[in-house]
Amino acid sequence: MRRKLVMSMLAGATLLASALFGTGAPTARAVDVPAEFGTDWHDPVTAAPPVGRPHTRSCRVTLADARFRDFTPYRGSYAPPEGCGDRWSKVVLRLDGKVKGRQYDRLGYLRVGGVEVLRTSTPEPSPDGIEWHVEKDVTRYSETFRTARDVEMLIGNVVDDTYTGVIDVHVTLTFYAGRPAAPAPDRVLTLADTPAGTTLTTPRNSERIVAEVYATGSGGGCEEFWYLTVADPAPYSCKADHGPYREVRISVDGRLAGIAAPYPHVWTGGWSNPFLWYVVPAPRAFDVRPVEYDLTPFAGLLNDGRPHRVEVSVAGVPTGQPGWSTPVNVLVWQDPHRAHVPGALTEDTATDLANTSVHTPGPEHRVDTEAGHRLTLSGYLDTSHGRVTTTVTRTLAHSSVHRWTDGENTDGLDASWSDDESVGTTGRGTTRTHRTYTLNGTVTLGPDDRLRTVLTVGDHASAVTREGGRRTVWSHLDDIYSGDAAYTLDVPRDQRHAVGTSTERYRLVGSAGCYDRSLTTVQGVLTEDRARC
Repeated sequence: MRRKLVMSMLAGATLLASALFGTGAPTARAVDVPAEFGTDWHDPVTAAPPVGRPHTRSCRVTLADARFRDFTPYRGSYAPPEGCGDRWSKVVLRLDGKVKGRQYDRLGYLRVGGVEVLRTSTPEPSPDGIEWHVEKDVTRYSETFRTARDVEMLIGNVVDDTYTGVIDVHVTLTFYAGRPAAPAPDRVLTLADTPAGTTLTTPRNSERIVAEVYATGSGGGCEEFWYLTVADPAPYSCKADHGPYREVRISVDGRLAGIAAPYPHVWTGGWSNPFLWYVVPAPRAFDVRPVEYDLTPFAGLLNDGRPHRVEVSVAGVPTGQPGWSTPVNVLVWQDPHRAHVPGALTEDTATDLANTSVHTPGPEHRVDTEAGHRLTLSGYLDTSHGRVTTTVTRTLAHSSVHRWTDGENTDGLDASWSDDESVGTTGRGTTRTHRTYTLNGTVTLGPDDRLRTVLTVGDHASAVTREGGRRTVWSHLDDIYSGDAAYTLDVPRDQRHAVGTSTERYRLVGSAGCYDRSLTTVQGVLTEDRARC
């Protein structure tokens, strides 16, 4: 594939919910399918479940009304709702957006009191205009919402004679009275910038500490497509010193405190072909979920009341290479019966990082990458209800085969990432989570400048909690997108003769119930919307 051309084209680029547990989506009625894409298509939709909402009194607050034309943030203010108290069973964020004309995909964030409550990307519009919405359960940020706060939102955009799409968004919070199903964090903290780096000061009675990092590779350069990078001497246009392996790390006072596999996000202009994503985006494109790290083994050290240096880095990124964003929130649960909870870190063991990336030259170049890493942490706290030990083990693995021809007119990847985590806590049992991300696709540019992309993206996760040897909670998720789209390059929009099909099936089963929904589109028309549970 002609990578420079493709890159320029791309430069802009769970809780079980009530439907589990309510009515399913109907099968779509028969519709007329055009022979190719026109100037309008179905509004963007995903197969993921809506956020479950309790049947209690509710109050709604507007967080933002904004129109994004450039890189000027929206700034506003937030005040808590009246009439719903200051403790809520659920808080639901909803973003409603609309845009028309021509525009790249754009990445954005929303912060309340400095806390990142949403990271999102936008769909690319039709000339006639589209509307979409995003919902997110933000109950975990309830402590942030209890007092008046500043609001900042940005979806960086460029509007000129060619790219005409102004992104119009309206964001609300809806509060539902009552108690949450699980205790929300007592504090939601952000890192402080100091001359020595970013620091964190936690309450001295912290009993559980979880960091969340909204890690995204973006910006249109090679780090948006980090999983395709290769090391010298392989002849490819996106380079990295050690190939495509990336690892999101968090450290406390210079000690490794967490590792994670980043999700291979594909934005709505991705893989050279926006016709793949006009109706159904890839998993997580509209609701970027954070990487989570249980830092409780470090709580004994952090509970001394002093600031500690906490830093996030992405291993594998070439030195000085831009393209990653890693904002951090820290969630803290406190011991209500002690002013100070002492403890200690008792184990801090990491394997050496294994990372091999081997280039095999030929008419079809090939790079085989195998990588992995393991970290185990353990620590105790002397709480008001006795000594509590938390042990966290995380194991990462990456396997990929990247093939391309001279000129990159054919470019393909078959890749998978696994992120296995075990968190065991005295009195609360052990939760084991197995995450697998998959990306399998090929872009082909023919001699007639006809570009075709065939791509499958998978988001898989299984989680089991056991207490006293008995399984108490379990879930299994499969969210799979598949698409096949083609169009002619370097011609006016009405001469592209674009065609494309896409499907998404989101299946979530577990101790809480079942949700299973599938979508199918042809040339931008939604031809199936089916519920199976």
